[in-house]
Amino acid sequence: MVKVYSQNYAYDYPFATVTLAYFLRYPNPYSRHVLSTDVLDRTFDPATQRLYTTRLHLKRSRLPAAVVKLLPRSLLGASANGDSQAYILERSVVDVREGWMATESRNLELTTVLDVIERQTYKRPLEAKGNFGDEGTEVATTVTLHSRLGQRFRRARESAAEAPQGNFLARWSQASLQSTIESIGLNRASKSQPNAMEGMKIVMERLRHGGMVAVLEGMRKDREAS
Repeated sequence: MVKVYSQNYAYDYPFATVTLAYFLRYPNPYSRHVLSTDVLDRTFDPATQRLYTTRLHLKRSRLPAAVVKLLPRSLLGASANGDSQAYILERSVVDVREGWMATESRNLELTTVLDVIERQTYKRPLEAKGNFGDEGTEVATTVTLHSRLGQRFRRARESAAEAPQGNFLARWSQASLQSTIESIGLNRASKSQPNAMEGMKIVMERLRHGGMVAVLEGMRKDREAS
């Protein structure tokens, strides 16, 4: 079973400002849990006017209490109160000529428990004088959540040739647990996305009023506060 969260909205900022803010968004007052960001690869294709970037984010997080109660800490790799750290792999493509950016972020830790893939598209409005005017940038976000928890145990049980009734109960239990984990992740995504939007807005306001100097100063203060 897979659960999906989706949202469409618009920023009242030019496409160039939004895409620049995306690469400068960590840290901000809404993302002080991001400990570090490293660029693994970055290339620009002059023929297509596209910029390709791969980055790695290290984030500090606290696992939902419901997840901590459901699963053993040895599997979660978390502390007694659920604190953990996780790496997030981010890939992005910016098309300067056509005015769009596509991004994908996925967790590299605990993928057996819950695989989370966030995809976003940023677009300049087709009509410069559309609903969002010259300043608008349209955004579409989709978060896909899929739990594979227990599949290894299911395969082990099947290879052991359990009785048919036992297999049915095991599959039902596994499916129920996976669905519960996905629902918890979906609830968390619905709460975190508005914070991500507000964090981007703060970075864009810093760019608008103070340029890169204001952004770097804001990043310094946010890093100290974290």
